[in-house]
Amino acid sequence: MHIALNYRSGQPIYEQIEYQIRSQILCGALKAGEPLPSIRALAKGLQVGIITAKRAYDDLCAEGFLYSVKGKGIFVAEVEKDVMNAYKTEKIVNMLKEIKVYAEEHGVDFKLLEELCKQILGE
Repeated sequence: MHIALNYRSGQPIYEQIEYQIRSQILCGALKAGEPLPSIRALAKGLQVGIITAKRAYDDLCAEGFLYSVKGKGIFVAEVEKDVMNAYKTEKIVNMLKEIKVYAEEHGVDFKLLEELCKQILGE
């Protein structure tokens, strides 16, 4: 598992950790049942506080991406395909909504957006 933190992004560190672990699960880089570093090991490896690492793991456990076994550690959960697809779709929809708002605020013509999408998707 590889996590790269960006301290200048303005995004909370725990959210960056969550996003990267979740992404690795969704793309299949982390497999169901695979053990993850302990909270202390994760915190030490990333040079962040234990509370930050715990928050990331707790949030991912609450979302169903990880599970904890007392005395054994944190593991990647089995995430159903339809849940994975719904999560991916929701993320894309939210990103497109942000693009729409940006375009409206900056007077970008929707025809231009449509053309850009066709160019990008056509690649």
